[in-house]
This record gives sequence, structure tokens and C-alpha cells, in this order.
Amino acid sequence: MNQFLDYLLTSIPLGMTFLLGCTGEILTEKAGHLNLGIPGIMWMGGACGCLAIKLMHGSNLPPFLIVVIAILAAFVGGVIMGAIYSFLTVTLKANQNVTGLAMTTFGVGTTKFIMSGMAINAMQYLYALDYFRYPFAESTSSLKYCGVMVYLAIAIALAASFILTRTRVGLHLRAVGENPATADAVGINVSLYKYTATCVGSGIAALGGLFYIMDYAGSYEAYKSVEALGWLAVALVIFTLWRPHLSIIGSVLFGMLYLAGSRIPTLLGIKLDISATPLLQMLPYVVTIIVLIATSIRKKRENQPPASLGLPYFREER
Repeated sequence: MNQFLDYLLTSIPLGMTFLLGCTGEILTEKAGHLNLGIPGIMWMGGACGCLAIKLMHGSNLPPFLIVVIAILAAFVGGVIMGAIYSFLTVTLKANQNVTGLAMTTFGVGTTKFIMSGMAINAMQYLYALDYFRYPFAESTSSLKYCGVMVYLAIAIALAASFILTRTRVGLHLRAVGENPATADAVGINVSLYKYTATCVGSGIAALGGLFYIMDYAGSYEAYKSVEALGWLAVALVIFTLWRPHLSIIGSVLFGMLYLAGSRIPTLLGIKLDISATPLLQMLPYVVTIIVLIATSIRKKRENQPPASLGLPYFREER
């Protein structure tokens, strides 16, 4: 029982990395844009947040303010990446798939440059580890990973769900994603909604990179694993059918599936060959494919992606 509880307490915070990336991508896709640059954006978020913490090293700022500034720095880094993506895809009408992959490449390369420069004096930003793990920083169990950003991730997902389903802004955003020409015809500023949703969504996704480095992993080498988690965050969008509130449960499940290779054999008292672990880490992708097939067979419109997802909008053609 204790082993399962430890497994769960480890999976929940890992899932928050997926949740932040997923929530950000849902907002972007609801505006009709498929942003495959999420992994690179999460890398950049982690780098910007850690860089901000390093710059505050040795200051007399209270821990709370250090955490807030780091979160804002990560968010701004994501917004900048989102703005670049929006300019290329909304204004210049560039291919969204190609642009997203280019953003991932750019984010990964830039982050490696920034983080490798800080690796020599990693403690100049890792000193804030306990601040992010509040109020469980002193815990010796997996509870220590359930810091402030876990609750922030859940709050953001719930707020995003409320905005999308209960507000006029959410209604307009969904209209832009379903049929931008109709939305434009009734006076909705399509470009503004696309820019805003993409930039805010990218900022939220960027927080996932900071959380993974400064809370869950707590290591200066943790940034090297963020890209794989970013792709899982994109897969989680499909798994939860573009619903932020379902992403909370889905992210925990993805966390459990991702750790299954190292935890399940221990729980069952069996020994697997080390080569089997990577195969078990494929479980989140396999489950996503099964859900995608199941929802496609059922053919319910509410379970499908926005109708204009991935398609550029040309106003002169409406």
C-alpha cells in the first residue's frame, strides 16, 4: 500500500508537467492553430525561469517573490515564442505544422545554449528548489514534489475550462476555431483571438518546463528530458478530447503510465529486463491512439478537434 501511495504521489506532480503543456495547447487549438512547438516552448520556459532565478541569486528578496518572478519569466518566455509562432502562422499564413516543428528546434537549441552556460554554477538557481516545493520541502517522501506549482497547474486548468465553456470570450474563441469566416462576419476579431489564445497558451505551456526542472526533477540536467514530456503533453490534448478539466485526471494517468516501467514491476514483485522499460514508457502514446480510434468510430462532433484546426484563414476568401 505504501509503495502504491508513493507511486501515486510521484505520478501526480509528473502529470502536472503534462497538464500545463496540455492546457496551453488546448487554448491554442481552440483558436484553430496546431502548435507542434510546445516541446520547444516548454524548454524555453524552463530556461527563462532558471535564468531569472540565477539573476536573483544573492538578493534579499523573499522566497515568495523569487517564485513569482521565476514563474512570470517562464510565462513571458513562452509568450514570446507564441508571438513568433502567431506572426508566422496568423499574419504570414505559414504552414502550421512546419512552423511548430521549427519552433521546437529553435527552443531546444536556444535552451541548450542557455542551460549549458549555467550548468557550471547550477546552485545559483537550484537554491530556490525548496521555495518551489513549499509547503512540503522538508518531506522525505514523494510528497515533496507536490509544491506550489502543482496547485497552480490545477487552478489554471480549471480556469481555462470555465473560460472556454462559461464565458463570452470562450464562446468567441471556440467560434474562431470552428469557423473563422462566420466569426469574422459577426464582428469577432479573428486575428486578435488567434494571437491571444496562442500567446497565452504558449505562456502556460512554458510553465511546464520550469515546473519539471525546479520542482519535480530538481536537477540542472532535468531540462534534457523536457522535450519528450512536451510531446506527451500534445498527445494528452487528444486523449482528453480538448477538455481542460478532463486533462487533470488524464495528466495523472499519463504520469502513472510514464512511470509504469520502473514502478509496476516493483509493485507486482517481478523483475523485467532493462530493455522493457522504454517499451512500457510507450503506454501513454498507445492509450492515446486507442482513444483516438474510439472517438473516431463514435463520430460525435463534441469529441472532435476544432473544424478549422491547422487551416490558415484568408479573410478575402470568406
